Amino acid sequence: MRVRAYRPETRWATRIIPFVLAGAVGFSTYVVVKRICLDYFLSSWQRSGAAIAFIVLHLLFLVLMLLTYFRVFLVIQTNPGVVPLGPKATEQNTLEKRKMKGRRRRRGQGDSEGAAEGDLEAANQYDGRPDENPDSPGLEEYYSKDVFICETDGRPRWCSTCCNWKPDRAHHCSEIERCVRKMDHYCPWVGGIVGETSFKFFVQFTFYTALYCIVVIVAAALCLRWLATNGLGVDGFVIAVLAIGAFFGLFTTTMALTSIRYIGLNLTNIDYLKSKCIVHQLAIRVPRGTPLGPDYGVVHYPLPKSADGLSSPESALAGGKGPFSARDQLATRTFAIVKTEMGENPWQLGVYRNWKSVMGNNIIDWFLPFNDSPCSTFENNESYYEMGPLYNQLRKRFNLPEISIESEESEMKKLEKKGQHQANGL
Repeated sequence: MRVRAYRPETRWATRIIPFVLAGAVGFSTYVVVKRICLDYFLSSWQRSGAAIAFIVLHLLFLVLMLLTYFRVFLVIQTNPGVVPLGPKATEQNTLEKRKMKGRRRRRGQGDSEGAAEGDLEAANQYDGRPDENPDSPGLEEYYSKDVFICETDGRPRWCSTCCNWKPDRAHHCSEIERCVRKMDHYCPWVGGIVGETSFKFFVQFTFYTALYCIVVIVAAALCLRWLATNGLGVDGFVIAVLAIGAFFGLFTTTMALTSIRYIGLNLTNIDYLKSKCIVHQLAIRVPRGTPLGPDYGVVHYPLPKSADGLSSPESALAGGKGPFSARDQLATRTFAIVKTEMGENPWQLGVYRNWKSVMGNNIIDWFLPFNDSPCSTFENNESYYEMGPLYNQLRKRFNLPEISIESEESEMKKLEKKGQHQANGL
């Protein structure tokens, strides 16, 4: 699935920058290999060892840089990790496209264009409030888990622009107007949004680019030093490549070190900006029918329906009426709504496990851009992402009852018998 930036200036920057990078890399390769290594080190100064060393290192990091760049660029274009649009937003997009086509057709038609476009604008409005349908598409993906991030009423977070439920750790990107899983930032240098599916390859790309720039800087600096020592003046090409290497080297080194730090903390750039003051609210599964606690509420899924067929979040909380039939109660799940302390990270696994969740489970994965991040393919009935020790700490902190297989089976048998009695009574 390909997504693009909405702002024209961002789209053009994303299209032009790859050519700027290609030009900088091509120029650097020419200067380092041809002018510095072959012309100066090898031919003029007979420094064959230095020439071979710099050529090998330059080509090695060049290949790794290009390999990781093409991988991150390809992933961003084909699998950016965006959350699907809800039905209302999909309809909105369709109307937007129709409007643009109609605007092109109506050019030069005077007042009739304004009237037609006004009608289309009116039809283009939609309500971005959370879906009140208890059977809202995608809602079951959340309450089929044992824990998920929720709002005060126990429902998942809602994106009013995408008109869909937001998975844990997803953020809405204003550049592409889509929610992105584990969004880090929008980067025109690599062609778009960096998130769950591309962050690993982005880190590898910035790391190898930083090493490539270091080779360029060292080769250029040594060349200038030898030129000055022998009274040969300066070479404008060498000075230019030194400036290019210093600029991109500083930028990519900073990005690589910052990204590696985020991996160790199991945060993204967006997460880190608010990590000190954020309070996460979680819906944690507890035994069916668990009552209100002294410092937590509970919510029952599936959400009950009101007279008009819509859900009433208040009635789903403790004290409200749940599903009426015993058969419906077999599918009911109860969740306690709890809050973390400010700054606590539910996904903090420890530095080594954090690293493996993004970069892979072996050293080859850490350095080569072949396999996806484990976190992007993580599938578990417990949560969207692997939960850290804080999850069990919260259960103890709020004295949440544990779910035992035996008690669940026992309760299901009781409800089945109750359902049989009701059916016999009918």
